[in-house]
This record gives sequence, C-alpha cells and structure tokens, in this order.
Amino acid sequence: MRKINFTDKNGTFTITNPENYSGLYLPLAGEEGLKSSITPTLGGDSKTDQNHFLLEPVSIENLHNNRGTRNFWCRVEGKGYWSACGVSAEQEFDKYTDRQDESTLEAGMMWQKLTRTSKKYHLQSEITSFVSIDGTTEIQLIKITNLSEEEQEVTPIVALPVYGRSADNIRDHRHVTSLLHRIDTKECGVEVTPVLSFDERGHQKNDTTYFVYGFTAEGNAPKEFYPTVESFIGEGGSFLIPEAVRVEKKGCTAGCHLEGKEAVGAFRFERRKLKANESIEYVVLAGATGEKASISKICTLFGTKEQAENELAKVKKYWTEKVNVEFETGDEATDNYLKWICFQPILRRIYGCSFLPYHDYGKGGRGWRDLWQDCLALLIMNPSNVRQMIVDNYGGVRIDGTNATIIGNKQGEFIADRNNITRVWMDHAFWPFVTTRLYLDQTGDMEVLFEKVPYFKDLQSMRGTAHDKFWNSEYGQKQKTERDHIYFGTVLEHILLQNLCAFYDVGEHNEMRLHGADWNDALDMAWEKGESVAFTCAYAGNLRNIAKTLRQLEEISGSSKIEIAHEMEDLLAGSVELYEDAARKQALLAGYAKKCEHNISGDTIVVRLDQLAANLEGKADWMMKNIRANEWVKDGEDGWFNGYYDNHGRKVEGVMDESVRMMLTGQVFAIMSGTATEDQVESICRSADKYLYDQKAGGYRLNTNFHEEKFDLGRMFGFAYGEKENGAVFSHMAVMYSNALYQRGFAKEGNKVLQALLDAAMEFDNSKMYPGLPEYFDNQGRGLYAYLTGAASWYMLTMITEVFGVKGDCGDLKIAPALMPEQYNQDGKAVLKMTFAGRNFEIIFYNKEKKEFNQLKIRKAVCDGKALEIAAERCTILSKREIQMLSVKETHKIEIELV
Repeated sequence: MRKINFTDKNGTFTITNPENYSGLYLPLAGEEGLKSSITPTLGGDSKTDQNHFLLEPVSIENLHNNRGTRNFWCRVEGKGYWSACGVSAEQEFDKYTDRQDESTLEAGMMWQKLTRTSKKYHLQSEITSFVSIDGTTEIQLIKITNLSEEEQEVTPIVALPVYGRSADNIRDHRHVTSLLHRIDTKECGVEVTPVLSFDERGHQKNDTTYFVYGFTAEGNAPKEFYPTVESFIGEGGSFLIPEAVRVEKKGCTAGCHLEGKEAVGAFRFERRKLKANESIEYVVLAGATGEKASISKICTLFGTKEQAENELAKVKKYWTEKVNVEFETGDEATDNYLKWICFQPILRRIYGCSFLPYHDYGKGGRGWRDLWQDCLALLIMNPSNVRQMIVDNYGGVRIDGTNATIIGNKQGEFIADRNNITRVWMDHAFWPFVTTRLYLDQTGDMEVLFEKVPYFKDLQSMRGTAHDKFWNSEYGQKQKTERDHIYFGTVLEHILLQNLCAFYDVGEHNEMRLHGADWNDALDMAWEKGESVAFTCAYAGNLRNIAKTLRQLEEISGSSKIEIAHEMEDLLAGSVELYEDAARKQALLAGYAKKCEHNISGDTIVVRLDQLAANLEGKADWMMKNIRANEWVKDGEDGWFNGYYDNHGRKVEGVMDESVRMMLTGQVFAIMSGTATEDQVESICRSADKYLYDQKAGGYRLNTNFHEEKFDLGRMFGFAYGEKENGAVFSHMAVMYSNALYQRGFAKEGNKVLQALLDAAMEFDNSKMYPGLPEYFDNQGRGLYAYLTGAASWYMLTMITEVFGVKGDCGDLKIAPALMPEQYNQDGKAVLKMTFAGRNFEIIFYNKEKKEFNQLKIRKAVCDGKALEIAAERCTILSKREIQMLSVKETHKIEIELV
C-alpha cells in the first residue's frame, strides 16, 4: 500500500502518522495577504511579507522546533492534558515508546485536516487549517470528540505564539523589539500592535496589528486569556508543558492591556462535560492587518462554524479550479501527482522564491528568470493576463541589454540594485524571448511585438562593469534621451537588443562570458575569465528562432520594416571576420554600451525584416559551427559538449587525468538549440546514461564528481557532492533535458527523464515528500525544496506540448502526440483536458494496440465530430480561424485515432 493515497482526481491525499517524517509541510495562502506553511503537527509560520511575520519565521532546520507551533490543548479533569495536534512533552516521548496517539492527515490544495486519536485520553481531534481566499486570515476548525464510554470533563485552551515583527529580528534586536509590543485582550481574542518596526528600512511607525481570535461553534467568546509568553508557559515552563495548561491558572479578561512582552494568542474556553461520543467545536482566526478596524469584519465573516465551513468549501473549489489542466494516463496516482505539479507554478506566483521552510533565502518576490519561466505555466492555465504581464516585464530591460534583478511587489515594478551592487547573470536575456515565443504560438498575437515599452535605468552601466556617475534618484528609473524624454522601444526592439548584446559579450575563447553566473547561480566565481558555452548554445537557438519570428511577422502582418534605436546599428555588423575575432566583438559591444551609458539620442533607424532575419541567422549559424568545432570533447567513440570555461580560462569538461568531468547543462542547450547534430545527440544520450544517470537518486545528475573545490568556477563545488547544484538530480535542468530531447525527436529518451523524476517523487519511502516535484533529490533520493521550483512549469509544459504534443503554432492548435505505450490506459486511451485560446478542450487519443509512438500515424481526427486537417502522419491541426468559431462556454472534444 502506498504511503500517499489519493481519494479523488483533484490531488486530495491521505497519509497515516505523518509526524513520523521530518520536513513535511503544506503551503496555505490566499491570492494576497497571508502566506503560511503548516506541518502535520501544525508547525510552520505565517507572514504577509519579509517584514510582517505573524508566527515566528522557520527554516527547514528549525521546523521541528515546536516553540512557535499553533496548538490546541485539552485539559482532561483527573487525567492530565493532551495536545490535539500532538505537540506536548508527553506526546513527544510517547511517539518513540508505546505510541498512545494515532494520526491521519488529509490534505488538498491550500488546506489540510489532521485527525488524531488518543488511547490514553480517549479523545479524538479533527483540526482543519486553511487561509481565506482573500488572504485576510488563517482559519482553524477544531472538533474534539469524547471516545470514552464515560463522561469526561474537558477545558479547551488555544495557543498561537505571536511573533509580530520582521524576520530580520530573529537575532537582530529580538528582545528590544518585544519592548515595542502593545498587547490587548478583546472580547474574543488577542491583538498585538507594535509601536515601531525595526528592519532594513530603518525605524518606522508600525500600523500592522497581529491578531488571534477564538470562538465556539456558536460564536461565543473565550473565558479568559494568557496574552504573554511568561503568563502562558509560567516560570521554568515551555510551550511543550505550559503552566496555563498544566494547572487551573487564573488569566486575564477582555480589556487587559500589556506592554513590552513577547506575545501569545492564548486563551481558554469554558470547561465542558462531554458525554460518550459527544463533540465540541471551535473556530480560531489568526492574521495580520494594516487596518485594525477590519478585524471585527473578519470575525463577522468567519467567526462561526457554519461560516468557516462555507469558506473552506469555497477554498477547495477555488484552488481546484485554478488548476484547469488534467491528465488521464491510466494511472490515477500519476495523474494526481501531475495535478500537484501543475499547481506548483501558482504557488510560486504567490510565494515567489521565498517564504516556505526550505526557501529561506531571499526576502520575497521573484527574480528575473522566475518572472519569465512562471509565465510559461500561466500561458497554459490562465493566459488572459499574460499579454500585459509580458509587456510590463520588458520594462525591466536596460538599454545595454542587461536587466533589473530586484523585482518590485507590483507587476512591471523594478527596483534599483540594493547597496549599489552591480551584477549580471548572463542567461537573463535568454528567457524573455522563450516566453514571448510561446505566447505568440499560443495566441497568434503578433501585434504584441509592436507594443512600446520603456527601458529600466539605474546606477549600473556598461553591462555591470561600471556606474553611471550622472544618474541619481531624481533622474528616475526609466531610460531617457538627450532631450530628457523617456525613451520607448517596441517589445521586438527589446528582444533584439538583449540577444544581440549577448552575442558580442564574449571571452577569450569567443564563447559568451559567464559574468556573475548563468542559470546556475552557484557558478558565481569566474567573473574575469569564465565563459558559458551552454548558454552560448541557448542564445544561438534564440537568434535562429527570432529570425523565424521575423519572417513569420512579415508574412502574417505584411510589415516589411521596423524601427529600432539608432545606436543599435552597431550591433547589426555582419562579417565572419568580426565574429571570429573575440577582441573586436568585445570592443564593438563596449563602444555601444558607452554610447548608452547615460542618455541615448532618441533617434531611430529603419531596418528590413528579411535583412534582419538573415543577419541573425548568420550569427546563429556561426555560433553553432564554432561550438561544434571547438567544444566537442571525446570519450572513446562517444562525447559531449564542454559547457564552461573557469576563471583561469580552462575548459571545464572532458576526460582529464582519467577523471570524467561532464555537466548536464551544456548538453541540454546544445540539443535544444539545434547546435548538436543528430549523431551528437545520440552520443550525448549514451554519455549521460553512462556518467550522470542514477536511478536511486532520481535520474540524471547535474554533473559528475569533480573531486575538487573548484573555486575558480563557483561556490557549488564547496557543496557536498550530490547536494543541490553540485551533482544532485536537479529537477529543473533534468526536465529541460527531457524537453530538449522531445523537441529533437528523441521521445523515448525524453520520457526516461520525466519518468525517473516522477518515480523518485512518488517513492515516498525515499522522497519523504508530499505530492509534487522538488527542486532536487539528494543522494538518498529525498526530495528537497518542495513546491517553489521552475521545474514544475517546464514539466507541465513538456507533458502538454511534447508528450501529448498539443501546442500552438502562431495561433493554430497543432497536435502531434509522442505518448509511450504505458501512458495509455488498459483500453489504449489517454486524455488531456486544457484551455487553448479561451476554449476548453478534452483531447482524447486512441492507441488500442498500444504501439510505440514512432510506429503510429493518425487515421482519424475530429473536433466535435467534424474532421480535422491531417498535416502529417502524426500531426493534425485545428486552425485559429476554426477555434474562433467555437463556443467559449462549452467543452470541445477532439478525438484522435492512432494506428
């Protein structure tokens, strides 16, 4: 029997005694407001942002520290006291001895229900936790049932320690900031309003109130309160054996005001006599608000059992419907895991790359790379707002082709580099076009390329190598012209600028400079001489695809020319002699960047689309030819591409001193871009299988063991081998490896990658994680950094566009499946439900004989019974025009018969 058991097709699962596994947590959040994490014992934290934590911030290494746990106690007369969530000194001990408690967790997207039974106290608790859709409050529904055949007398006690300040204060002025607390007991709860906030912003007047309120099922108030830590736990006590729970301790009533103490939302309800099998129920609300008056409204909305249950039903429906992609592969567990993987990009939009226990780096928000890759998933699930998001995000590009790296809270908001740090990630310019190209294919909306967008401006200049001494905050954060006007360029101009600048930004081996790092942030110690062949391949693919887009643009729109900034004319130089001279390319780029260091002229030039496309194709062809000639490393009959040069200017990969050094990233982008020939792809696959594949660890490792602390390339080599960026199975790059293989027609090899990752995640005894795809697996196969990973977006995209083969092509819907025989059910049927161009589709594939994908051809394809065009043996098309004629209210059935 599986440890994780699914109870429906929407990802709802159960697990028995989940507290036996370390590191499990679930995200609970609204669309805005509170962002919480919760463990099977109600640990975790809750916050609205870096500076406003309701519960004490936790990292994965102190997630098991039960000081800040949400708790609900039952003092049982004549017997003792019992924690309904399993967090007491007695229960911690019993867990490893005679186990007096048994528990089951049922959970779904943004909610969990913990059921716990006690043999000793003959009580059962059911605690359901979630955050309201509007994010104003975290809600707990608690039900206590007497399982004894005799009447029992129970005193219920709530305890939620209120941290009430910035995460910075964990060890920076922890005690001093408690002196700022102003604590008030109200009729139904505890409010904490610090006078000031101490954080990186300085000392500021605080307007946020943190609250914990409690009600009986009927909406009645608590009896008395213990609003400070010292009054609740007592002298010498702890949150595992608090004095106010152990003994009948006098508390304070509503209207009590205290100052300068650590706070806790602790209160007891009336003592209740419970007959056999009788239950009592409670509602606990906790949150943080900048408008104290809104607390009473929140209590009015959610303060009774009926209201809380109604909101729970809405929460379940809301988040289930958000994941509007559904797979049917013949294995319900697989389909449910895929449901969670499709949910992960939504979580990353809400949480950014921070605010869950493993993601304890950063201070919230998303990075540049995340903005664009998360859009990939949104284009599939919720494309309605993506157009404006894409346009706004281009406003983060600088006129020198670099971009802002600190992202604001609002869409299209970018912040100047903190502390004047100038840093460039050389891969950043690659991602915007990848996302934009998917948007163009999904919608056929070529007009987006002509949207006018400003450029970002701050102190950084000369592609991160200098400061603009004439810039200041009064100038603003939008690039200006010599006439002091904000300069606006088209989205297409932004795309061209980013990729052309990257083409010239090369090192001594004529591959693109690594700068501060590429996608692997841990390759961060080769600023002077480091080069990324991997992303030189990636940019070559971009240039070729941009050229394709330009030719399509001319064909579809009838436009033959575009305007670009006058200064960009330098970047359109087009001679092989120039391309082969790294020093000349560097000088050309430096000259361009110097012209744009402060203001630009504001003048434009007109270029022909066909000539521009040919220019880009010439650059791409030269790059690929150069890489094939100089970066292929041999290992007997096989080989792979060298992906990097270190800070001494040395090749990183190959067979060196009988040690094999191979990295997956360079192979991914060589394959995906088309740089690798078909023979080379086959050779790379054999080499990756030989040196990188580890089934126990989850599939393909990111690199072989270099057996060197290689600090002339990056801090990753200081990590233990097999952990995170140094040789772990890093899901993000593994999924991109799969995607690249599928794109090149190596579907069987691509499926092996996807299946290895999914098998590793689903093998709970090893992965020890809730459903989903982690950022990486460690050497023991444990899944680490759950939920917030770009791998989920790429996994979902690969499943839809490559495995099921459903993808856009300038607004047309093209279907060319590459499903494996085992991905059909026992009747030879596989189903994908999704939205495309605002229409809902159920796409059904029939392969009754379960043949291999490359032995199949389409015999028949219909949409709502009407025959579709069969463009090739395994490809059918529903045109944009036909799609626009379909109803937006109905679900349209596409059936494809394969023989």
